[in-house]
Parts: sequence; C-alpha cells; structure tokens
Amino acid sequence: MVNQRRRFCCHSCGKEVECSPGEPPCQALKDWLSISCWEGVGAVSHYNFCSFSCLKSWVDAQVPPIPKVFLESFGEDKT
Repeated sequence: MVNQRRRFCCHSCGKEVECSPGEPPCQALKDWLSISCWEGVGAVSHYNFCSFSCLKSWVDAQVPPIPKVFLESFGEDKT
C-alpha cells in the first residue's frame, strides 16, 4: 500500500493544500475553516474554506434571495 498525499480544496475559491503522508490534516489546514453539515441520519458533508471571505461567499450562496416584490412592498407610497 502506497502512502499518498491528501489534497484539501477550498470549497469557494478552489485553493488547494496538500497533506503529506503521516501529517495530521490539522497542520495542512492551519488557519482554514472547516464546516460539517448534517444531511440526514449518518450522512455528513464536510467543507473546507481558506478564509472567512470564502466561507461568507459560500454561506451567502446557500441563503435564498429575498423576493424583489417583498422588498418593494416597503417602498414609499407614490400617491
């Protein structure tokens, strides 16, 4: 069995880091952010981000946009 390097990729920008064989992932991912999302019973998705900016971009993309008609309902009355 050959020890292979593990690659971790920022889920937002695509930046990659490698983890050498025998090196704990926490060393390669120092200063990165890791998120785990429960998808169901026993199903967990893991996401890695190289910065808070990348995490914010990903989170913003997960949130549904506010409908324009709702935002327009707060406008001033034109009459």
